[in-house]
Amino acid sequence: MTETPPFRLSGSPWRNLLLPAGLIFATCAIAYAAWSTGNASALEAGAFVSGAVCVWLVVRQNIWNFPLGLINVAISGWIFYQYRLYADSGLQVVYFALNLIGWYLWLYGGEQRTALKVGRSPRVELAIIAVFITASTAFLWWLLHKAGGAAKFWDALTTSISLAAQWLQSRKKLECWHLWILADVLYVPLYITRELYLIALLYAVFLALAVMGLFAWRKAAVT
Repeated sequence: MTETPPFRLSGSPWRNLLLPAGLIFATCAIAYAAWSTGNASALEAGAFVSGAVCVWLVVRQNIWNFPLGLINVAISGWIFYQYRLYADSGLQVVYFALNLIGWYLWLYGGEQRTALKVGRSPRVELAIIAVFITASTAFLWWLLHKAGGAAKFWDALTTSISLAAQWLQSRKKLECWHLWILADVLYVPLYITRELYLIALLYAVFLALAVMGLFAWRKAAVT
């Protein structure tokens, strides 16, 4: 079987350079505008830029998403803690660990310690993940109720979905994008209700990038 090449956008090399450059410029401009007008803190602006670029690198299967992701989850964890979104804050700690695991697996998780290729999850694994999301949501809802967290059910649900998505992403499983899309659809209104408008916009960008990632990884998936 011939190896499936990493996904590349069609078009000239200039286009492949202009797209990430445009993304960085646009996110920096939005973040600066929100910060300079007092609608976002410097940390929120930093999370906005680093998060958008990080997800773009994941879509491109670029290994540099991991060091940038470690920075992003550290910033995001502190922001969510300040807004009493405790499950989301704790989730960033788990993300940090999963990013380290994913970094290793992407480099050496393939056959004979080669780079990992995009694959698909078996039905049994997807069934286990569905059970995990259900049980985790119930447990986190109870925990957040005791801790006095805000938006307890939605915080618990999005956290559980995101944990499952991150686990699949760390192992380069195509189905991670289905879960990211679902999580992002829920995150946007959740953060709007908490008046985290820049973070809500970031997750809208995540949603668009997740759709792109689904199509990109589908082309690269090993069947």
